[in-house]
Amino acid sequence: MKKKLLKVFVLGLILVPFVMSTAVAKTLKIGSMSPLTGPYAADGNDIANGVKTAIAIIEAEGGIPGYDKIELFPQDTACDPKQAVAAANKLINEGVVGVVGAYCSSSTIPASEALSEENIPMITPASTNEKVTERGLKYMFRMCGRDDDQAVTAGKFIKEYLKAKTVYIVDDKTTYSQGLAENVAKKCKELGVKVLVHDHVNQGDKDFSAVLTKIKTAKPDLFYMSLQNSSSGSLMAIQAKRFGLKMPILTQDAVYHPQFITIAKEAAKNVYFTFGYVDKSKDSFKKYYAKYTKMFGKPGAYSGYAYDGAYVLLTAIKKAKSTDPAKIKAEIMKMEFEGASKTIKFFPNGDSSSNYIIQIVKGDEFVPYWNPETGKLY
Repeated sequence: MKKKLLKVFVLGLILVPFVMSTAVAKTLKIGSMSPLTGPYAADGNDIANGVKTAIAIIEAEGGIPGYDKIELFPQDTACDPKQAVAAANKLINEGVVGVVGAYCSSSTIPASEALSEENIPMITPASTNEKVTERGLKYMFRMCGRDDDQAVTAGKFIKEYLKAKTVYIVDDKTTYSQGLAENVAKKCKELGVKVLVHDHVNQGDKDFSAVLTKIKTAKPDLFYMSLQNSSSGSLMAIQAKRFGLKMPILTQDAVYHPQFITIAKEAAKNVYFTFGYVDKSKDSFKKYYAKYTKMFGKPGAYSGYAYDGAYVLLTAIKKAKSTDPAKIKAEIMKMEFEGASKTIKFFPNGDSSSNYIIQIVKGDEFVPYWNPETGKLY
């Protein structure tokens, strides 16, 4: 009897490690790409935090069957094409099943080529250059709008509301900023608004006195400012005020960030922006906003788009019951629901709808100002 008990005990010792080894925790790995350091770090960290918020909400809603946890691998692109490709390759080596990113179009375009070779889905929350989704990449998606759509809203506002006859355009030569500026210039010309000058500054410039002097001399009806981030935009707005420029300033989504108001202060007042309309009364927005603010404080411009991108990716994996990229894409293409940032529905090329409006700085916040669909103020 003792021998039998000994055999059972020994067999149990042998089986225990085997049972424990079959219960190893399984982790779902996803990546994010954005500038976590450098001049664009504010937007970049907003993107990473938006993804983290989506993960927290998905896990609170029961997670994804078959996985014990969802792990994010955030990568710093620094808005540099070479660093973005290196970041993409690192995520490939980590074995991620999808990526939310990047911020700068100049990073997203080359990074997506590397991810595409491995059939890894990528959803950008912030890259608006048309080329992002016009290259025929099978697993490239965009949550935000496009430059050509943003330019339509800008052009309508310039012509129909401001009734400007002349405009002076400045960009900082980046893929995004120059591409958008060219779209706005094209739209202005179509509408009969004269582009006096399409000028350029350098990315990272601190002193804009040369170009502002030229603008003051030209006396345009509107100054259109197309820059890569809010820190550059706030600096240019401050200097424009000091130079005594009286004409309205219209800028775009990359400058649209709470940091612009914080830095520019008085110079931020009455600056116009093109940015997507967000219905903050929706339950989907409230759910996102409550979780984000609890975890990270006030969200940035692209936090909501990043949250929606990650929520789409994780929901698709959950519904597909698979990390197979073809099955993930099939579920993404079926989706139509209210996200935090907008109604989400993808087109065959990977774009989703654009919902640009004109916003304005009032007090210490951005508020909806002009609706391009109705031509009326909010």
